[in-house]
Amino acid sequence: MKNAIDLLIDKIKETGNPTVMGLDPRYEMLPECIKTKYATDVKSVCEGILEYNKSLIDSVYDIVPAVKPQIAFYEMFGIEGMKCFKETCKYAKEKGMIVIADIKRGDIGTTAAGYSNAYLGKTLVGDSEENFYDIDFVTVNPYLGIDGVKPFIEDCKKYNKGIFILVKTSNKSSGELQDLKLEDGKTVYEKVASLVNSWGEELVGEYGYSSISAVVGATYPVQIKELREIMPTSYFLIPGYGAQGGKAEDIALGFKDGLGGIVNASRSLMCAYKSDRWKDTYSDSEYAMATRAEAIRMRDELNQAIK
Repeated sequence: MKNAIDLLIDKIKETGNPTVMGLDPRYEMLPECIKTKYATDVKSVCEGILEYNKSLIDSVYDIVPAVKPQIAFYEMFGIEGMKCFKETCKYAKEKGMIVIADIKRGDIGTTAAGYSNAYLGKTLVGDSEENFYDIDFVTVNPYLGIDGVKPFIEDCKKYNKGIFILVKTSNKSSGELQDLKLEDGKTVYEKVASLVNSWGEELVGEYGYSSISAVVGATYPVQIKELREIMPTSYFLIPGYGAQGGKAEDIALGFKDGLGGIVNASRSLMCAYKSDRWKDTYSDSEYAMATRAEAIRMRDELNQAIK
């Protein structure tokens, strides 16, 4: 049976596109046509966000293999926001997309298991088990070592799911910790990469990649190349393209034979209608059409660099 990373790669190959669309909605970034349709109370705002998300999914599901909702932008709206998160994930799955929940959880023991049960596994309710979100992948923070990661790995094995572990993140201050040198001369991110590579050995699929893989930022091309050598079986979830300055030619350093990573774009896709490239072509109400146009442009740019 194919494992989770095999299924993701199948979708990437099917669409010819190594892209994941981040769904990080904030009220201020919603198009006016959405804002004016919904009142300003929490429930209706979340209804507006859900309509926005569904419209974006409708516009790209046949050309983009996956979505990555960042849970912070749903948690901030409380219960209504989490309902919106669940419905967004459900809708993307119905459209045949892979769902990567950006939750960055990191704790130990039963707490880590609780997080993993919520998003990857099942939760015991009375005499039965419930799957509340049906997510394919989540992001995990490895700062607590294997104690914080093992429950997720166990659920990956049990339920055929996957995780992307933070190794070298795209933010400017990541080096304050991740670039520190250890006694053996290696950096913290190199050590974490070695651990991720070993943790994923039992879940390598038919394409030669593991369902236990890594987050590697597009804004650090030298490190992308280094980390590809340290983690030959890790698929890279690559944030930082577009708005954060990551370039296609830098991202290509993490690929081999056309595979190796999936590149996240959030603002540049969600708000394409506002961008200098598309604002004169698409109106506010045509925001989804602008997102599709930018997704095609991004796909072609990445593929040209990768090949």
